[in-house]
Amino acid sequence: MKIGIIGTPLSGKSTVFELLTNVAATSGNQANTGIAKVVDPRVANLEKIVKPKRTMYASIEFVDIAGFASGQKGRDFLNAVRDVDALVQVVRTFENDHVPTIDGNIDPMRDLQEIQSELLLTDWSLLENRLERLAKEKNKNPNAAKEIAVLEKCKAALEGDLPLRTLELTEEEDKLIRGYDFFTRKPLIIVANVGDDEMRQKEYKGQQELEEWANERNIPIVIVSAEMEREISQLDEEDKALFMEDMGIEESGIERLSRVAYNHLGLVSYFTVGEVEVRVWTIKKGTNAREGAGKIHSDIERGFIRAEVVAYDDFVEHGSMAKVKEKGLFRLEGKDYIIKDGDIITFRFNV
Repeated sequence: MKIGIIGTPLSGKSTVFELLTNVAATSGNQANTGIAKVVDPRVANLEKIVKPKRTMYASIEFVDIAGFASGQKGRDFLNAVRDVDALVQVVRTFENDHVPTIDGNIDPMRDLQEIQSELLLTDWSLLENRLERLAKEKNKNPNAAKEIAVLEKCKAALEGDLPLRTLELTEEEDKLIRGYDFFTRKPLIIVANVGDDEMRQKEYKGQQELEEWANERNIPIVIVSAEMEREISQLDEEDKALFMEDMGIEESGIERLSRVAYNHLGLVSYFTVGEVEVRVWTIKKGTNAREGAGKIHSDIERGFIRAEVVAYDDFVEHGSMAKVKEKGLFRLEGKDYIIKDGDIITFRFNV
């Protein structure tokens, strides 16, 4: 799964990308790609108990997409957005005399809506073209009437200035339009890139308007001070802790963003735990045990026998697998068991 980081030029999106992935963003129209570790405090707790030789965290692939501009570069931007599964839009709220603004002033809602309006208009144009084609082949295409009905529902939403992700569709309706890969159907997270003072005060320019817009559309907002976090990342652990305490920050905005992205995409984690390795496996909510086994290896899915399951909380409370079994908190589950976030699983299989 790939998440595209978008924004207007000089919004700080490339700094956010670099902090997430530790990959230096290059200038130009080429997209930069990197992997971000999803910080999960449960992993540290498992490490303390098991003391494995290595630990593997969950991760998400991020793509730093070139800053939005109209014209030819705008087409390059849309092509890059088409290639990702979800979007993080960075909007600038900070003032900085050394970082000029594109339009002469700071306006988070203007910058947000400039890009979102472009994505909405692109979806509307695609809809119009598809509806015209379906009207011509209505008598030949047995699914045309159903598809037209769904697309008309989508068109009404777009004309009401609502992204398609706000529409509640049935499973059948969703299947009919899934192939179009509409831009405004992709999950969206907003990052408010604030200054140092705004981070201290927990307030930023345009906050109320931005929050109202996001709340109406069920879109999460993550507050990040990218420049401050760049400075923090260069400190040793002791100085970093002191700096964050002085700023009243319990965790970095970048760590929070990676976790929000993980949750907002409907992802959950299960763990495999042993002396050699503690590892986080990423699956979609609703994944069953057999499918989850396939994340480790296709042979385990093919030869699935059962899943031995322990809840994370039970394991941490009792401190060992032996004690968990002694308390009767160890379960055997079949292939249709729906994996829960935090399950510790051992798969038994035969091929």
